[in-house]
Amino acid sequence: MSENFELKKFTTANFLNFALGFLGLQFAWQMRIILSAPVTEGLGADPFIYGLIWLAGPFTGMVVQPLIGALSDKTKSKFGRRRPYLLGGALIASVALWLFPNSGNIAHFAGLDSYPWAGLLIAALLIWVIDACINIAQGPYRALIPDVIVPEQHSLANSYISLAIGLGSVVAAATAPVLKFVFNYQMSIPAQFVMAALAFTLAMTWTCLTIKEKSTSNEKKQNQNQVKEDNSIGFWQSMKEFFALSPEVSKICVMQFFTWIGMMCMMIFFTNFAIHTVFGVPDLTKLAADVQEQFMATQISATNYSSICFAIFNLICFLIAVPIGILAGKYGNRKVHIISLLSMVVAYLIMGIFKTNPVVVGAGMALSGIGWASVCALPFAMLSRYIKPGTEGSVMGLFNIFIAGPQVFVCTLVAWIINKSVIEAGGYLNYHYEYSFFIGAACLLISAIITRTIKEG
Repeated sequence: MSENFELKKFTTANFLNFALGFLGLQFAWQMRIILSAPVTEGLGADPFIYGLIWLAGPFTGMVVQPLIGALSDKTKSKFGRRRPYLLGGALIASVALWLFPNSGNIAHFAGLDSYPWAGLLIAALLIWVIDACINIAQGPYRALIPDVIVPEQHSLANSYISLAIGLGSVVAAATAPVLKFVFNYQMSIPAQFVMAALAFTLAMTWTCLTIKEKSTSNEKKQNQNQVKEDNSIGFWQSMKEFFALSPEVSKICVMQFFTWIGMMCMMIFFTNFAIHTVFGVPDLTKLAADVQEQFMATQISATNYSSICFAIFNLICFLIAVPIGILAGKYGNRKVHIISLLSMVVAYLIMGIFKTNPVVVGAGMALSGIGWASVCALPFAMLSRYIKPGTEGSVMGLFNIFIAGPQVFVCTLVAWIINKSVIEAGGYLNYHYEYSFFIGAACLLISAIITRTIKEG
């Protein structure tokens, strides 16, 4: 490719092809979100320990995405700036996805049976690898949008990514419940992780083979020097320049901070909420093996129910992702995003109040999908108008801090609140997992209020 690489408007087919890699990436995220709870609980993790394990996500997000984003901005190779990170992250994450549900067996084969915490430690380490590698792929993927798509199509491009997130999540989440319902075949948890690993690798490989990037070896010297200068400065200087892009950038970041507290209150705890609150399975970590066996069938049903709810949640995201982009183009990102966030506030309150009604909880998850479609697209569209050419990866990496950072709050304080909110019923212990929805609703409401103050020029 020449240095005069010219961006052209994407067609619908171009957008669908561009988003395919993110569909595979979402398989990995979905298995991580839905099934990490039963795997780690089976290895002895209570709500607080589970929350601490989830710290892998925010810490790798805050460290890996800014670092990889900056590196990808100045990477010069015949494979492009972003593609080496997309494919490398996918391959390593896929290996860890395959190993994770077998953590207990790995500990056994390693002769660590005398250490009851060994399997849980291995599982925690593998979650860190999975999260780090997904972040390695995800940050450069977002940065690829301004690299290859004309500015006036950025909102639509992000909406197609929302579409891919929704479709990938629906297929990933629904596969096991559908197989059980249609064929009476229960897909094992390890098999679901293998499915995710294959989808991630194959979809990302396709994207890397079919998406053309601007030449990085023949760029004009002036642009090379600018990129070098932008990426040689320190982190805090980078952050200072990031906020100096516009006064509105600070508002967008604070909005994201509260949004993602709300999002992660649901994503981290929903499967446990489904198992222990909706279906009433007690805390299994403190029960003998024979007693745990009595609840195993109910736990499997609850896990399938959780997968169905996530499938519904993401199906709504899939169905309205592109319409949200079109509406945002017509009425503005801010107005559409406020309405979407408020719909999620209502959904969370419904789920928290009617916590033992599976139908109502499922309806609440469906309503939440509207907000999710907007969260996946419009904040990035709001930010993209302020990005300077050559700094796309750095800016998206820094912006991810305000997605990853809030998760620390959820993984620690919210997890601690739930761990201290003990219920005793029928001689068994359980927890008030519904508290996460009330906390999440309050934070999403704050986010909607902040969004109202953002100016769109």
